[in-house]
Amino acid sequence: MKNSQISTFTFLLLAFFIFGSSCTRTTNEGLFFGGQIINPTAPYVTLYKDNVAIDCLLLNEDNRFFKQYDSLVDGIYTLEHIPHHQSIFIEKGDSMWVRINTSAFQESAVFSGKGAPKNNFLIELELQLERENDFLAGMYSENQLVFKRIIDSLKEEKRLLWKQLDSFNAQTTFAKDITRSAFIYPYATRLERYALLRGTQWNAAEDSVFFDFRSSLDFNANDLSFFDPYINYLLNYLNQEVLDSGQNYFLAQQESEHNYKRMQLIDAAIKGEDLRNNLSRAVALEEILNFENHKLHSDFLDLYFKINSSPSYLKEVTAIHKDIDDLRIGAQLPEIELQNSSMKKVKSNLLFDGRPVVIYFWSQTEMNHYRKTIAQTRKLSQKFPQYRFIGVCIQPFNAMALQANNVMGLNAQDQFAAFEFEEISKKWVITLLNKAIVTDAQGGIIDGFANYLAPNFEEVLNN
Repeated sequence: MKNSQISTFTFLLLAFFIFGSSCTRTTNEGLFFGGQIINPTAPYVTLYKDNVAIDCLLLNEDNRFFKQYDSLVDGIYTLEHIPHHQSIFIEKGDSMWVRINTSAFQESAVFSGKGAPKNNFLIELELQLERENDFLAGMYSENQLVFKRIIDSLKEEKRLLWKQLDSFNAQTTFAKDITRSAFIYPYATRLERYALLRGTQWNAAEDSVFFDFRSSLDFNANDLSFFDPYINYLLNYLNQEVLDSGQNYFLAQQESEHNYKRMQLIDAAIKGEDLRNNLSRAVALEEILNFENHKLHSDFLDLYFKINSSPSYLKEVTAIHKDIDDLRIGAQLPEIELQNSSMKKVKSNLLFDGRPVVIYFWSQTEMNHYRKTIAQTRKLSQKFPQYRFIGVCIQPFNAMALQANNVMGLNAQDQFAAFEFEEISKKWVITLLNKAIVTDAQGGIIDGFANYLAPNFEEVLNN
């Protein structure tokens, strides 16, 4: 049985669906953490541990934040600055400062101070892995022996970099496990993906040779329960294992049965409570966000409820399921507060002026997407003049955003912004910037999950 996670669980705007539980472990030694956000998109940053928001730090007049902590548990944290987030590794005794420019959030992140080398290594490693994607995409046509040698070579390069890090810095045992896992599991993920594409017809002998890399991996590493490279690998592994021989993954992943099988495998094979909960939560979110299968999710959720032991995850998943149901065809668009171009609050139900409406979204930090969206809007508004096209920025307006709209010659009356990203992302289920919501003249939903830039989007407006 074979499968893989070709589209890793990386929705652009899923941050508010990803965090929420409780953190109880502490250490007795304090640490300092602070930083500066260049071109901020929100007035604060949020620190998460194990999917739980543990602190919200306001930016001062210099767009800086900092705090001395008396007790934080060692481990992987998430620093979020809406709509971006970045993983960081914190241990007792660290004293770190990070500088980030939102125009290139991850690429610009640089740490300094005690604890900085391991974090700079993790960020640079992640960037290198991303840069390799285009190269590796052209290697999937190679046979399994060639592809595996390529992966082994790339992994060896990262191992040598890791040895340099370890030689010049006194890493704790935990830090060594984290920084080593940061390159081991991503390359294991690439091997699982290759097997998905090329290995559906392999025989048992070929399987045995190719998958021998699994023997050195830990499938129940509870200390890595919230480490993205590890979780992403396990999700790939689960996909690979539940796919029947000869079955096409791209077709199978569209069916609820596929994720139902993954959930069953988690129940049978994963022992640690944190790991079980986090994996089953990731699969549950992936499945319920497959909007086309919404009517089939009752049985799937029943199984999830049996496996999950986290009350907060249960609440989260059921809330998202309800939010999706609230955007079903024929339902009234949920009301939220928006900011108009005069910087005043307005209710979203005031958007309806007797014309059907298309709502599209954009971000001040994704200007390439913004330009494509505006070009699409101009084309569609000429072809479908009966619709009102309304742009919604996912961050509150600032002078630069208003100027951009003015330069693009947009009608200010049709431009709005979100006051609270959390509210709009949940109530209108925004997981991709390409999302569009189409309603009738009274706000009744025609399509709550359209793709604004999809080639077939016009079909929604023609119906």
